[in-house]
This record gives sequence, C-alpha cells and structure tokens, in this order.
Amino acid sequence: MPINIPDHLPAKEILQEENIFVIGKRKALHQDIRPLRIAIVNLMPLKIATETQLMRLLSNTPLQVEIDLLMTGTYQPKNTAESHLKDFYKTFSHVQKNKYDGMIMTGAPVEQVPFEEVQYWNEIKEIFGWAKTNVTSTFYICWAAQAALYYYYGVPKYMLKEKMFGIYNHKLLNNKPPIVRGFDDVFPAPHSRHTEVRKEDILKVKELQLLAESPQAGVYLATAVNKRRIFVTGHSEYDALTLKAEYDRDVNKGLKIAKPVNYFPDNDVRKQPAVSWRSHANLLFSNWLNYYVYQETPYNIHEIR
Repeated sequence: MPINIPDHLPAKEILQEENIFVIGKRKALHQDIRPLRIAIVNLMPLKIATETQLMRLLSNTPLQVEIDLLMTGTYQPKNTAESHLKDFYKTFSHVQKNKYDGMIMTGAPVEQVPFEEVQYWNEIKEIFGWAKTNVTSTFYICWAAQAALYYYYGVPKYMLKEKMFGIYNHKLLNNKPPIVRGFDDVFPAPHSRHTEVRKEDILKVKELQLLAESPQAGVYLATAVNKRRIFVTGHSEYDALTLKAEYDRDVNKGLKIAKPVNYFPDNDVRKQPAVSWRSHANLLFSNWLNYYVYQETPYNIHEIR
C-alpha cells in the first residue's frame, strides 16, 4: 500500500525513483479506506532530508499513511527554504485540535543545552501534554527521546566526554514486545549525539521497559509498557551518507571531530559507506505502525483517548 503525501513534496519524486509506492492526496481521496494519520514534528535542521528518510520507512507496510509535517512556531528554522516550510509545514497551533493515530518527533541540534533553556522547550512540553490525549502512539528519536523521557518520567540526560558517532551493534534484551518482533539478537544502528540517558535511570521507572542496548553506545530502545511511547536514542532512519555529511560539515567548520566508528570501509573517508542497518530500520518502523498504531487506534479517529 502507498504512503499518501502532498503532490509536490520533494520527497515524492525521490521515493518514486526508488520504486516506492506513493500517491498524491487527490488520488487518495478516491480510495475507500481510512489512512493512518501520522504527524511528524521535524526538529532537524535539514528538513527535506529528514522527511524523505522517515517517509521512506513509513511506506514499507501494507497500510496507507497520511502525513502532516509540523515545525515549531516559537522558533523559525534557518536551514530550510521558507517557501518549502510555507507550502508543506504547519505549526502545532494549527493542528492542536486534531487527533492523530501516531506521531513522530525527531532529534534536534540542541542536545548540549539544558532542556529548560531550549528556545522552544515550552512548545515541546505543550506537544508532549497534548499527545497524551490526542495521539494513539508516539515515536521519539534521539534528542526527542531524551526530552520525552525527561518530561514524562524525570529521566535525566548526561553529557558524554566525546560525541557518540558511528554505527554500533546492539543487543536485544527482550524479544517479547511487538516492537522488536523479527529483530536479530544483535543488530546495528547509527548514533550521532553528545548526550545519553542511562540504563539505571530507566530501570527505576516501572512504566518503562528497556529493550535494546549497546556495550559502547548504551541505551538504544525503550518503550512505555502501555505501548503509547517509543524511545529510540539512535538514528535508524539515516541514509547511507548522512553520517558522512555530518562529518564533512564539522571538518569544514574546523571542529574537532573523530571519524564515525564502524562506518567508512577500512576507516578510509574516501571509500563509500555501506548501509548495514536498513533491515532493522524497516522492521522498527513497520512494527510500530502495525502493532502500536494500526492495531491500537480506533477506526473513528475522534475516539482516541
């Protein structure tokens, strides 16, 4: 089944070139089916790249998915064309009366700033509070995972001595919850962050379960036991060259940055990285859409509690 996205969104042409089934809103209106309504709160600087990565993963299921792209109203993004934001994005104030089957909130380049000092923190808290009653299941990535763990459960974040940057293997700790159905016992995923949440803090919270961790990267996947919230500290949605782009950016800025670990073949930046985490990423997102959104949400979206 297709992913339903705006007719002229740049991601549509990219996904079609990859032979991914997408349809525009006009064609979707003639299908006798209720699509899943998913809100994507995109806090990443390069919004077009991130929205394409997420839609690629959301398209890999038998379910029709309808997307609303959201940005903050209290902070004006600087790295995406204003025309793109105007054409395809809404602010939270425009959708807060809506109900959604699912919501994804991305990472953000503010992880080294205390939560309360983030310029749009009050707006993020408002979204967290709204999601309790207006969204069936929420999926938080990287900084958003840390922020949501802090807001809902008081789990703190900690600064790392150096950036967690590269591809790390993770061990599956519990293979029973549906979100990890089909996962290998050990699987790779990218990380790119300066802060962490710690296992001991999550284990103190009875409403949380820790599902996967890495000996090097620490906590990777945790969920609320009621299926309402998924927390992923890494970036399974990343493309093959996303870490390279981040590395090149920092090198060009003259910043001290180590090469991403387990990424460049022979640790040679001139060699093309190979994706080792694509299967995991597709399983993670399809499991969430199927077992935590589609199987849990009411057919009448206005009945979400």
